[in-house]
Amino acid sequence: QVQLVESGGGLVQAGGSLRLSCASSGLPVSSYTMGWFRRAPGKEREFVAGIRWSATFYADSVKGRFTISRDTAKNTVYLQMSGLKPEDTADYYCAARTPFRNTSRLWDDYDYWGQGTQVTVSS
Repeated sequence: QVQLVESGGGLVQAGGSLRLSCASSGLPVSSYTMGWFRRAPGKEREFVAGIRWSATFYADSVKGRFTISRDTAKNTVYLQMSGLKPEDTADYYCAARTPFRNTSRLWDDYDYWGQGTQVTVSS
């Protein structure tokens, strides 16, 4: 059974940093495309960052501030967020896409999802 469990969310002041974790059981993060998405209050869910093999890709809104990485020994994917802004406030979700398929920035193209972790950035 596949499980993706996010953690690391919380309340932070604008300009601060947080590191989100996505612990995977049942699938190897080393071979799946792993993505982070977020949904802000009253807004549509949006892509944030992804990693496939050694390649990473980001939404323009977070490029240069967020970094996605993974630790294969811990089977965990991370999202390091710095320079946080109030508009980064959202529920953040981890997702996994079956290997050997193209990268995607669409939520529906992913096959497994976590339950989310809340990030609140105060001004």
